[in-house]
Amino acid sequence: MIQNYFKIAWRNLLKNKQFSTINIGGLAMGMAVAMLIGFWLLDELTYDRYHKNYDRVARIMQKQTANGQIYTGESLPMPLGEELKTHYGDNFKYLAMASWQGDNILSRGNDHQKKNGIYIDKDGPKILSLKMVKGSLNGLNDPRSILLSSSAAKAFFADQDPMGQILKIDNSHEVKVTGVFEDLPYNTTFRDLEFLAPWDLYVTTEPWLKNAQTQWGNNSFQAFAQINDHTDFATVNKHILHSKLNRVPDEDKKYNSEIFLFPMKDWHLHSNWKNGVQTGGLIEYVRMFAVIGAFVLLLACINFMNLSTARSEKRAKEVGIRKTVGSVRGQLIGQFLCESLLVAFIAFFFALLFTQLLLPWFNRVAQKQMNIPWGNAGFWMVCLLFTVITGLLAGSYPALFLSSFKPVKVLKGTFKAGKLAGLPRKALVVTQFTVSVALIIGTIIVYQQIQHTKNRPVGYDRSGLVMIAMSTPEFYGKYDILRTELKQKGAITEMAESSSPLTAVWSNSGGFDWEGKDPNLDTDFATFWVTHDYGKTVGFEMAEGRDFSRDFPTDSSAILINEAAIDFMNLKNPVGKTIRWGNSENFTIIGVVKNMVASSPFKPVKQAVYLLNYGNVNWITLRLNPAKSTKESLAVVENVFKRVIPSAPFDYKFADEEYAAKFAQEERVGTLATFFAGLAILISCLGLFGLASFVAEQRTKEIGIRKIVGASVFNLWQLLSKDFVLLVLIACLISIPLAYYYLNGWLQGYEYRISIRWWVFALSVAGAVLVTLVTVSFQAIKAALANPVKSLRTE
Repeated sequence: MIQNYFKIAWRNLLKNKQFSTINIGGLAMGMAVAMLIGFWLLDELTYDRYHKNYDRVARIMQKQTANGQIYTGESLPMPLGEELKTHYGDNFKYLAMASWQGDNILSRGNDHQKKNGIYIDKDGPKILSLKMVKGSLNGLNDPRSILLSSSAAKAFFADQDPMGQILKIDNSHEVKVTGVFEDLPYNTTFRDLEFLAPWDLYVTTEPWLKNAQTQWGNNSFQAFAQINDHTDFATVNKHILHSKLNRVPDEDKKYNSEIFLFPMKDWHLHSNWKNGVQTGGLIEYVRMFAVIGAFVLLLACINFMNLSTARSEKRAKEVGIRKTVGSVRGQLIGQFLCESLLVAFIAFFFALLFTQLLLPWFNRVAQKQMNIPWGNAGFWMVCLLFTVITGLLAGSYPALFLSSFKPVKVLKGTFKAGKLAGLPRKALVVTQFTVSVALIIGTIIVYQQIQHTKNRPVGYDRSGLVMIAMSTPEFYGKYDILRTELKQKGAITEMAESSSPLTAVWSNSGGFDWEGKDPNLDTDFATFWVTHDYGKTVGFEMAEGRDFSRDFPTDSSAILINEAAIDFMNLKNPVGKTIRWGNSENFTIIGVVKNMVASSPFKPVKQAVYLLNYGNVNWITLRLNPAKSTKESLAVVENVFKRVIPSAPFDYKFADEEYAAKFAQEERVGTLATFFAGLAILISCLGLFGLASFVAEQRTKEIGIRKIVGASVFNLWQLLSKDFVLLVLIACLISIPLAYYYLNGWLQGYEYRISIRWWVFALSVAGAVLVTLVTVSFQAIKAALANPVKSLRTE
């Protein structure tokens, strides 16, 4: 019997090729979208699960209160690590202080390579449960050791055994390779990690860290922990809550520091904090795309339902005859469900093909490394279940509807579907376009928000700016040599050094005082140490006063502030006024810099200070000569750097590219939303096209009579199009408030944001109506141009 059902289903597909193509194509696209989003969701929801004990591993974080706001951060003071080990050690299986993960220069002889790494306590490899290819997880017990990733070991030693080999870090510290670990997968927080070096080496070789060992106010480090088997995060948090507060000086107790554990399972998807409360994060996008995937698949299923029920009169006699010869309703439902399952399995085959073709593009946009797991039995079981559910979902309503026909009415020729029979179809069309129009509106709003922020004044000229990290000691003391030679060769117009890259803030400082300061105001300034010509190099603008100048030897005790600092300090006529920083000397304000966007472009610019200091710098910034090509200038710069500083590979970043990278997440969302909105519209239009063709076929004789009595082509086009346009307008009325509610909530997450304008909705409605008219018009005009003699010859 089942075999017979599928045989009949196959014949029906071949008999109605247009119907079959629309159904299979639409369903295949919907299933492909659902599969792509499914892969993405799986990758997001399994983030960091590579680490064996990820559910018991945490980052140690702190909350501090200042000016009535609670700030949550990962930065910690160095003495906290020893405090937790000594007085709260029973709560932890492992605990590790660590530096910030970043690029360093590893060298073997004359082979210098940039590698991403971290200095971490000896228990760090155990916390991360690294999979060791060579050596053991105890490899960092030796303070002059290093663990390499498999790819880093291959880059230096090819097929040689790396164990026991000597490398240099930043051309200053010799270390011995004591282990090689498996490269970490792409969906982990530490995916870029290429080496681990001992924390003890970091502490003993960096001069500034000697003072940091006793400074509770120097939040410059991070820490990770794995809790003991007999406890949980909530219990440990209660124990360590005041571990810092109990040790800080009395004057710092006002910040009410609270230490807590942030579980690894929440790092990726729940990383947003506001006023001390966890407020979500990427989980919002996970939920959003899960809903989009479900809706796009639903749109494809709606197409199947609509087209199947629209053809009801063509299948009515078949149902009547089957019931007359003894078929019961259950058998007819089984037959129609077999048809929908056959369509679903054929669509699944094409969906796999679409997914395979789209996956490289999808990976590039979503910044993933996903593949279809062809050899995974679990994957095929999920696909089988997914296809069956899709087929049953798409076929359930048509099966129940078609099997309900009364054989007496059908065979007497008195059966008519009637107006009420079309209501479910109309409701489904409205649902389709409600989703599609909402996606269109969302795409426009996301694009507007990105462009609004991109067009925000950044306070400096990004074009032609090149940033170079001072990654080895050899960079220091070469400022004058490099600047003079590069300017003489015409490769640059200016050069300067700074403590932070142009597109980030590496240091925040408090302890500032000035005349008229509110004694209850807690100070926190973004702090930049720069050399002469920094302003000229980056092209910042002075709102008041002047920049640092070699003509004024007293500028060593001068300070620049930005416009945000004037508002924060509530200063009037700031130039010439004095600022005192802690117990150090007084600094005189010589100028006010217009606000520069250094961190998030979606947030207000933070109050900042700029100080002249040639010793506390980490980055070189070059302004390339605009009179020469970028390629030509960079070739000269590379040649000079390699000759003056041969111990480091020439590695640079363009400021405009680094700034553009700040929009990566929003642009990914925008690109994917546009893609899914386009597919949703396409699927909806396929269904609309099929429905229009059946409506035109159903009203063939009516159209013929109207033409004979004088109706024009325009009149007939209007007759066949107006019902569809009305349905789309109803969908627009439903989608607009829904889209506004959701998108307005999404925009609240950005302090620098757009306002939603009325024309966005008007444009979306106009677009939806236009697409509908174009889709329906082909069938409407085709029917209107048909010869009425042919349609009426049987009467």
